[in-house]
Amino acid sequence: MKSFLMATAAALALAGCATAPMQRPEGHAALPAPVAEEDARIADLLARMSIERKVAQLIQPQIGSFTPEDMRRYRFGSYLNGGNGGPYGDEFAPASEWLRYADEMYLASVAPMPGGEPVIPTMWGTDAVHGHTNVVRATIFPHNIALGATRDADLVRRIGEATAVEIEVTGIDWNFSPTIAVAQDDRWGRTYESYSEDPAIVAPLGAALIEGLQGRKGDPNRLGAGHVIATAKHFFGDGGTDQGVDQGEVTGDIDALKTIHAAPYPAAIEAGVEAVMASFNSINGRKMHGNKALLTGVLRDELGFDGLVVGDWNGHGQVAGCTNTDCPQALLAGLDIYMVPDDWKGLLETTVAQVQDGTIPMARLDEAVGRVLRVKLRAHLLDGILKPSDRPNAGQYDLLGSRQHRAIAREAVAKSQVLLKNDGVLPLKAGANILVAGSAADDIAQAAGGWTLTWQGGGELDNSYFAGATSIWQGLKDAAEASGGTARLSVDGRYTDTPDVAVVVFGEKPYAEFAGDRKDLAFRDEEGLELLRNFKAAGVPTVAIFLSGRPMWVNRELNLADAFVAAWLPGSEGAGVADVLTGAAPATGKLGFSWPETCDFGPLNGPDGALFAVGYGRALGDTSPLRTLDETCDALLAGDSAEWFVNGRFADGVSATAGGAALPDLRGSAAGVTAVGIDRNAQEDSRKITFTPGASLTIAQESEGSGAYRIVYRVAQRPARPVTLAVGDATIDLTHPLSIAAEKDWREMVITGQCAAGLGDALTFTSRGAFTFDIASIRREEMAEGTGCSF
Repeated sequence: MKSFLMATAAALALAGCATAPMQRPEGHAALPAPVAEEDARIADLLARMSIERKVAQLIQPQIGSFTPEDMRRYRFGSYLNGGNGGPYGDEFAPASEWLRYADEMYLASVAPMPGGEPVIPTMWGTDAVHGHTNVVRATIFPHNIALGATRDADLVRRIGEATAVEIEVTGIDWNFSPTIAVAQDDRWGRTYESYSEDPAIVAPLGAALIEGLQGRKGDPNRLGAGHVIATAKHFFGDGGTDQGVDQGEVTGDIDALKTIHAAPYPAAIEAGVEAVMASFNSINGRKMHGNKALLTGVLRDELGFDGLVVGDWNGHGQVAGCTNTDCPQALLAGLDIYMVPDDWKGLLETTVAQVQDGTIPMARLDEAVGRVLRVKLRAHLLDGILKPSDRPNAGQYDLLGSRQHRAIAREAVAKSQVLLKNDGVLPLKAGANILVAGSAADDIAQAAGGWTLTWQGGGELDNSYFAGATSIWQGLKDAAEASGGTARLSVDGRYTDTPDVAVVVFGEKPYAEFAGDRKDLAFRDEEGLELLRNFKAAGVPTVAIFLSGRPMWVNRELNLADAFVAAWLPGSEGAGVADVLTGAAPATGKLGFSWPETCDFGPLNGPDGALFAVGYGRALGDTSPLRTLDETCDALLAGDSAEWFVNGRFADGVSATAGGAALPDLRGSAAGVTAVGIDRNAQEDSRKITFTPGASLTIAQESEGSGAYRIVYRVAQRPARPVTLAVGDATIDLTHPLSIAAEKDWREMVITGQCAAGLGDALTFTSRGAFTFDIASIRREEMAEGTGCSF
């Protein structure tokens, strides 16, 4: 579908020169040069540091992969906790353990240095993307997609301030936030991390969060008590990948792409952001971690950014010619810190050797280290050398999830609710008898979404993990009783006494990157749909509360409900939803993303094809009828699938061979291919397939089949040499998509006639180097016309 923003950007680019530079922040012919005092202090430190200590400033491992002794030996400039990481191997550790760990690593980093080298404290970075949500009891704010619906920069600034304080409680210095992606294809699993599809909405909100986290420029307390280092991410194009594939390819005219995806960065730089994270994606075939023209030419030379550039999780290893332990290309392109979770020792040793042999010039090393030191200097980490537990707010555990912070979160929830339909059932009448239905109603983890205690969120997380939080059901119950009414929770919608109204809470299960990527935007889970149908048949008025990380095709539910609220991923303060439903707070939320009218797959940006355009959102008093919507969805009408390989077995007529030798049920070893059973959901229901260099595996069907191929697969380590798939009349180079898939758990590969004319009845995988990947299932199925290939 035509992208309104992309068309606008292309027109702007064509109106200018071929490589039009972006504008620096308004009012600055150039950003101010670093003050002479900073320069002098940094130069003094650099002059007294060895190559080994300089390189260590650029190495960022994850907790659990190194010890305090390693910190004392190597003096890493920074370290991080991943989305599933916690101190001492406990991702649900209490805040006191996070602070103890921060002290332990800090003290190791500032132990006296032999030979008179300067002591440079380390710093700890974390992904506090909607509050300090790796830590139990922390306030869980709505995700960015919800905050974009508020259009309230002051609110977002206050959220940044509250988040910074809660981060300080645990002794952490640095937040990898905000995400200022401009999501253009809502099939992307990180759409909820974007404020809007419109960069004009993204820019001021991203800048406001930065000011909240770090403090405003000119404030004498900037980066002082109550503040932490912020990171604008991911530079750039993360929200513009083809088909919304995470870490995928962004294609198009570079100036048009900059007009959309780099557009929020001038405001972030003007707000004083100290760090920028490089993006995983490629732009026109070149990975951002190795793209000097953009990391240096645009970010620094055009935009005047003078902070540090940090990589994303092993993102440097995806650069052509690189591995996780060997990538001078990234440093030479403009990366300043390698995020290298586990392979830190190999990368450190390799980088030291490359400085010594001249592959990496000393001037470039000093430049990168100087940028790290400058940020530490501005964050007062080189002043006074206070261990984390001695710093402001540290150890004040009552600040985690404090009443004041939860009040801000509740306000954000209320202001982010977008009312899409209301036939007059809202606001709920005082004294009403309310039935609350749906498994999501009393599920705080589902309301919070991904990046909540764990990377992907959900799963094992029941409400006991969220002390002090309020579910949507509990918020409605409290509001109903306060008005003299009643509320009863009935997950399956059953009741004895007919309620005055039913509130049905349903939506997407939690996810984060990779796992959240979708092939289309059809909402398939029918729990909410069936509840709405049953209440409709019984004549009970309904309010639908839809939890999601993106707009989705929900025409069936919209037709059935008397009122429909896009609640996004509200987080820990479900009472904010009740505030709007009862009229205690006005309905002021406005869409930051176009809402689809049809089930067509593909980008939707702008009013063309939208059921509800950006800016739509009803007031409670707007009871104008919504027309009956078309419920036809080709994605839901896909033909029956033909299973080739499922539950560890081939279907009749399907076989595998390597070098002409059979591998029954995809087991055994022949001609350089070895296939063994592994467990995914059941005992040996999947296969680990290992290739020696030049080996090929063919999986074929005896009889003629039809339909596209859907393959569920997993890659543990990216291929070192080309891997191809021959299918139909085509040979597809899988090297790049398999590299993106490495270490990212199970994914789907869809092969249609778009990239494999004819499709045929055989799949042949060939690897030119040693390579291993896993297969869980292979199916053939009819798909909607025009479905593209994806990996």
